[in-house]
Amino acid sequence: MGWTTSRGRRTVTVHHVRAAVHGAQRLGVDTAPLLQRARIPPLLLGDDRARFSPEQFARLVRALHRATGDEFLGLGCARSRPGTFAMMCYASIGCPDLGTALERGARFYRLFPGGPDLALERGEGGEGSDSGEAVFGIHGRLRTRHESQIVAEWLMLIWHRLAGWLIGRRIPLLWTQFAHPAPPPAAAYEYEQLFDCVPRFGGDRTAAGFDPRWLSAPVIQDEASLQALLRRAPVGLLGRPEYGTTVAEQVRHALAGGLRTGGGPGGRRAGRLPDLREVAARLAVSPATLRRRLDEEDTSFQRLKDQVRRDAAIGGLRETGEPIEELAVRLGFSEGAAFHRAFRRWTGMTPGAYRLTYGRTAGCQTPRRTGRVRPGEAYLRPRET
Repeated sequence: MGWTTSRGRRTVTVHHVRAAVHGAQRLGVDTAPLLQRARIPPLLLGDDRARFSPEQFARLVRALHRATGDEFLGLGCARSRPGTFAMMCYASIGCPDLGTALERGARFYRLFPGGPDLALERGEGGEGSDSGEAVFGIHGRLRTRHESQIVAEWLMLIWHRLAGWLIGRRIPLLWTQFAHPAPPPAAAYEYEQLFDCVPRFGGDRTAAGFDPRWLSAPVIQDEASLQALLRRAPVGLLGRPEYGTTVAEQVRHALAGGLRTGGGPGGRRAGRLPDLREVAARLAVSPATLRRRLDEEDTSFQRLKDQVRRDAAIGGLRETGEPIEELAVRLGFSEGAAFHRAFRRWTGMTPGAYRLTYGRTAGCQTPRRTGRVRPGEAYLRPRET
């Protein structure tokens, strides 16, 4: 789920979409109409390189919640009634600090038979960790089915995002490990983007380690902000809020902003992303210092630039009718051929083929527009989100 669209938001991999519908399919739910309502052509699930917008994924998850009556979408060991997660949040929101909030949330879920066995360890490391690390983990296995491993991934992702939201800071993870086997290399890279560290697979449990000093950070959210978060769910939880607490986040924000303003300061250099020197100046550091800090975060300026370009290109081709040559110029490519080569490297397809296959109306048998909407057609009509 590396998530970026043409406005700098991240896209969702087909791996997560396939996993999301698996539980409903296991329960005998016809998921094709649910995918169509989310404006996800069902045939795209057969393409390993397909990516989807956060809005598409959010609509799908909401539809699956309604269809299964289960917050775990039929993927867990037991049904989690709608509203369970919200009540856990309300139970934790009044805690004085993050550590107390996480412990209360873990205790809340242990009240339900078959619920996830979550635990916070203060200063006692898990596998591969050092003394003094705080560890949040899931004991046992939720299900043995390969597709249901996504529940453990989502739980870790949501708890990491929720923890950061509670204190208004992004919490750097020292390590992550998962009890299930390693996915294909391309999918494993997505885990690095999600958790900002290289994951380990095949461990004795699913867990993550972080600096225990974060546990004493005060909870700054209240019921009003919680209600706003829940209204945006699942995007507000599965997505990656950027608090600007890492250099990579600041660089990514500057690059995405460059796409909106046309590149250079004040939009003077329309049609190109800001270069390393320009971004360094915005962050009040030297180019050498910026390179070094990005290297310390296991990334690089070029890697971040490619990510922003890739996801902006996917968003532009999927969501807009912008001419391909104009899109290439806006993304800072010197010529259309260079954009075509890069896009083929990212997706295995040309931009034109991608738009034809994955555009907003691809796979949807939308009747010709006459100004009237036929019964049952409303969910097929493209609209801005």
